[in-house]
Amino acid sequence: MDETKRDENEEESNHLPKQLDAGALFVLKSRGSWLHCGYHLTTSIVAPALLSLPLALSLLGWFAGVVCLTVAAMVTFYSYNLLSLVLDHHAHLGHRQLRFRDMATDVLGPGWGKYFVGPIQFGLCYGAVIACTLLGGQSLKNIYMLSSTSRGMQLYQFVIIFGVLKLVLAQIPSFHNLRHINLASLILCLAYSACATAGSIYIGNSKMAPPKDYSVNGSGLNRIFGSLNAISIIATTYGNGIIPEIQATIAAPVKGKMLKGLLVCYGVVITTFFSVGISGYWAFGNQAKGTILQNFMVDDHHKPLLPNWVLLMTNVFTLLQVAAVSVVYLQPTNEALEKKFSDATIEQFSLRNVIPRLFFRSLSVAIATLIAAMFPFFGDINAVIGAFGCIPLDFVLPMVFYNVTFKPSKRD
Repeated sequence: MDETKRDENEEESNHLPKQLDAGALFVLKSRGSWLHCGYHLTTSIVAPALLSLPLALSLLGWFAGVVCLTVAAMVTFYSYNLLSLVLDHHAHLGHRQLRFRDMATDVLGPGWGKYFVGPIQFGLCYGAVIACTLLGGQSLKNIYMLSSTSRGMQLYQFVIIFGVLKLVLAQIPSFHNLRHINLASLILCLAYSACATAGSIYIGNSKMAPPKDYSVNGSGLNRIFGSLNAISIIATTYGNGIIPEIQATIAAPVKGKMLKGLLVCYGVVITTFFSVGISGYWAFGNQAKGTILQNFMVDDHHKPLLPNWVLLMTNVFTLLQVAAVSVVYLQPTNEALEKKFSDATIEQFSLRNVIPRLFFRSLSVAIATLIAAMFPFFGDINAVIGAFGCIPLDFVLPMVFYNVTFKPSKRD
């Protein structure tokens, strides 16, 4: 037993860089299991953005919409597994890569990590934090409107309230410490997806059901732009951008663990994405709005199409889960701030490290909240930012990294 433990400890030490900076040491702690990895992956992918999938299907039609949804699932699963294989390979060689930009630097060269992957990843993740803050504020406003007859408060006030909640969650020290929150997030995404699916089926079979028209709106150039918008929605919904950082939370040896986590994640992805997208499009056809919850809220007579308690419960589930999603996408920023302003040679919870952590994490959340409050249309912009960020990080670079690392022959 002692020899086995000694071998495992030696293997773990060989898989980690000899000198870790404060960002890697404090934020990207490698202590998790493959199941924890599954929780992190699910929270980073299965987010309230999936409630926009009925709109994406309405812009493509039944056949093209379901095909795009299926192909995106297959391609992203394959891409994320390729990234995992490259990370496993380097860990086996004794140089474990803990960040996307480190991976790009080692595989493609220093310029790629510093000037291409790093800026794209930070833009994507911080944009997601801002969009989540805005969505959290919108969910709070929906809850307020459903539970009160007063209409005195504005959206920016709800955004600030949500920002205060996120300010507290942002102080959680490491990615690994989010595992229990992300388990709750997994349950919550299943809950609001079930509510959305059941609500769509209920409305679709009721007398209040809108006329079902599955033709694609527009013609010519408008239809082309609509299709591109739909593809960007689907790409952003499946997007991740932090696969190396998630794999960094797994305790060594890491080989094969990420695949198990991906299987957990994609079991939830397939269950939620397809049920919400197909049921929402079936119920509302080409009248599907930005999110399926907007279709639920009012009909032509300005009355909710579902009981208030169902809408209230769905918005509460969405609010709680989006808080977890925003904290997950805050981790690359936290890691960079910790690397810059903390001292890895001193204990993590010493006063020297706690004060900068508290200040700079609070500052990053305050800036995100301010942007979300000032620009309530940021969610529309973020769809474009997400598409431009997700496509290179999640669809292109995994294949490039794999081919450069393993150099498969043309026959392969």
